[in-house]
Amino acid sequence: MKVILRETIESLGTVGDEVTVANGYARNYLFPQKKAVLATAANSKLLEREKKQLELKTVKNLSKAEAMAKTIQGAICTIAAKVSEDDKLYGSVSTRDIEHQLKAQGFEVDRKTILLSEPIKTLGSYIVPVQLHPDVNPEITVKVVAEE
Repeated sequence: MKVILRETIESLGTVGDEVTVANGYARNYLFPQKKAVLATAANSKLLEREKKQLELKTVKNLSKAEAMAKTIQGAICTIAAKVSEDDKLYGSVSTRDIEHQLKAQGFEVDRKTILLSEPIKTLGSYIVPVQLHPDVNPEITVKVVAEE
């Protein structure tokens, strides 16, 4: 079955691509999730209009992300946490803690954009990337210190 993608799916293609997929995959996954529509002339025209609007939105988001990246690049988040006698944290520092610290400094960042591979469980300084846009990834420094 030929479908037109409404969003980028890594294994299939990008928005607006016309791809051939299995009938069941289209009926059971792509159509209910609104990730694709049946490839017809009417749907093709409709998606061309949506694609132009999406491109404009992407350009706006990119410029907004670049402006935010300039301000957040190099920001330092100092997070105090309770530690045991051998300097291991009782809990861990997660993206939520970093988000709260960034908000306290005046940065509006969603915790889903903070790319922390695993929670921080020891004291120290860590470089953490923040994905504001697929092409914009400023880095911040997270310092975990012992709570007094």
